[in-house]
Amino acid sequence: MSDKMTIIELAIIPVNMKQGEKKMTRPYVFITRKLSEEILAPLKEIADVQMWNSESEAVPREVLLEEAQKADALLTMLSDKVDRELLSHSRNLKVVANLAVGYDNIDLEAASETGVIVCNTPDVLTETTADLTFALLLATARRITEAQEYVKEGQWQSWSPYLLAGADVHHKSIGIIGMGKIGQAVARRANGFGMEVLYHNRNRHLEAERELGASYRSFEQLLEQSDFVVCLTPLTEATRHLFDRDAFKLMKKSAFFINVGRGQVVDEEELIEALQQNEIAGAGLDVFYQEPIGSEHPLLKMPQVVAIPHIGSASVETRTTMMKLCCDNIMAVLHGKEPKTKVR
Repeated sequence: MSDKMTIIELAIIPVNMKQGEKKMTRPYVFITRKLSEEILAPLKEIADVQMWNSESEAVPREVLLEEAQKADALLTMLSDKVDRELLSHSRNLKVVANLAVGYDNIDLEAASETGVIVCNTPDVLTETTADLTFALLLATARRITEAQEYVKEGQWQSWSPYLLAGADVHHKSIGIIGMGKIGQAVARRANGFGMEVLYHNRNRHLEAERELGASYRSFEQLLEQSDFVVCLTPLTEATRHLFDRDAFKLMKKSAFFINVGRGQVVDEEELIEALQQNEIAGAGLDVFYQEPIGSEHPLLKMPQVVAIPHIGSASVETRTTMMKLCCDNIMAVLHGKEPKTKVR
């Protein structure tokens, strides 16, 4: 046995098998990150469960492929690629439960062809992600991270009228791209700040217009009129590189771009250029074109950019609920029942 395989085998935790115990003929579930025993307890009652022994490092591709070939169910992260190659060799696989509301890491067409059910975690993260979105907007506008570093580095020697002066948020206009449940939750928060709420969506959302006072705009109109442009759209072929140089040129020079949707909705090189040329005032980013980004990434060297590591739904309460929902979906499918949140 090679050293590499020894390390890989040690890194996979057999959750519910005691030393020396033979594997029972029960369904096999593989989980691509380390979750708590408490969350897994109900799942362990009906299945043999193993998981990758890391909360932060992605499972290696070769390990995922090997485990998927044996698995009846996979509990995956957004960073795990569940593509045609994996699905075509996973003869026992019945369900993939993705720990995210998005599922652009999964080939839905291939899953449908192979009879694999795909589930996600919608709704349970709506309010938490909206909290983070508005926090990121506030931090970007009011230069919170700059101010924190200013104090930590001992630069605060006196007070002056324009010391780290940012932009007001109250009574400004916010343009929301993607008026789904999270977009509506962000709009409710914007109402509390007395903001004018504009939105663009694939279809008009009349209920949001009635209840939230939101006004529909074309994509171009929204960019031209908004003080804060908030991207919450999912990644599709239609939205890939939606925000390119032309889009940024339409925005006000005083406007801020906030992205809590998907990184590939943005042409990142053109965002960098727009910021360098002062075509927009700043950006707050929770997602990036390729994740994770390195410390030398150009966006991290710009003081007008607030960059955070894809933590939109990262509260203890919400992530725990998401994990439990994934387990519930897997258990339902293994029992021959309809899962709670089936994508396809």
